[in-house]
Amino acid sequence: MKEKHRFLLMAAAFLACFYLPVELLPFRNPIFEALALVRWYAREHVLLCLIPAFFIAGAISVFISQASVIKYFGAKANKILAYGVASVSGTILAVCSCTVLPLFSGIYKRGAGLGPATAFLYSGPAINVLAIIMTARILGWELGLARAIGAILFSVIVGLLMHFIFIKEERARTATGDLAIGEEAKERALFQNGLYFAAMVGFLVFANWAKSDTETGLWAFIYSIKWYLSIGFLALIGIMLTRWFKKNEITSWTSASWTFAKQIMPLLLAGVIVAGLLLGRPGHEGFIPSWIIEKAVGGNSLLSNFFAAIVAAFMYFATLTEVPILQGLIGAGMGKGPALALLLAGPALSLPNMLVIRGVIGTKKTVVYVSLVVIMATITGIIFGAVAN
Repeated sequence: MKEKHRFLLMAAAFLACFYLPVELLPFRNPIFEALALVRWYAREHVLLCLIPAFFIAGAISVFISQASVIKYFGAKANKILAYGVASVSGTILAVCSCTVLPLFSGIYKRGAGLGPATAFLYSGPAINVLAIIMTARILGWELGLARAIGAILFSVIVGLLMHFIFIKEERARTATGDLAIGEEAKERALFQNGLYFAAMVGFLVFANWAKSDTETGLWAFIYSIKWYLSIGFLALIGIMLTRWFKKNEITSWTSASWTFAKQIMPLLLAGVIVAGLLLGRPGHEGFIPSWIIEKAVGGNSLLSNFFAAIVAAFMYFATLTEVPILQGLIGAGMGKGPALALLLAGPALSLPNMLVIRGVIGTKKTVVYVSLVVIMATITGIIFGAVAN
């Protein structure tokens, strides 16, 4: 299939999702919820989240030298620096479990070690400053603090465990040099490339800046001017591309971005449909009734914590939606331990997320990564539940 035809097909599929007339369908629940969720995802997360992330990933693969990635995130990099940067990346990006995927794929294919790359993969959606603040304000400071500490520690521990579990494969990967894509550009100064990436990240962050639950304060003020900031960053990107980049570099950049899009987008949309079919949207029913979930996560048993973690791992949570969902579940009798288990497993994982990760690092590594997150969330939930109660 020619690239032009492939692009037109993907664009048509996106528009079909965007304009799905779900209100007119004669059937309800699981199928309705699957279509409604994919329409919501297409409207809320593709244009302002995924597409900018694809362009950032493409830029990583073309404009950042492989040597630089290996120096800071590779197998021989300073571990404190590599895991330190990866573990707090979520405070800057504030992305969901799907938006982080192109960025993860970009740095991994460019030469980042499996450990720092998976630490980044977890922390990107898990350590969202506003989400942690909302958790503390709405669900209590204990849960907010436990979420903040747990998410940072999780990213480092999961990354280290992935590194040591697959250390032989990582060494073989490094030895064979199966790392790079794209070309390295050396014409620009370091500050120029840095400003270019900062502008793209700035657009991604401010275009998706969430509304605060208060009308005053810095967060609310930034929200009120988010589009001015976003357009400013977009204009800055355009100026830099015109002045600093050659035509063949821009062509390579867009080509690499398209490569990420055609690999990731179909899997994400398919995963969203399946997630909606099984679990529905927040506040709505899928094949698995909500009363089963509510009944299963009461108390602080091993089963209740594991159930909360595993369901959260497969369900899709958009940024910040986990807080009102948890508020309703806690009101229905959910224990504090399972609540934390959900917060630590849910935002960082989802079924669409897993499908894409499998395409990047393979089935075995994906199963281990998901299992580590679920097991650690379960254990942490049990400990927190025992202490908090």
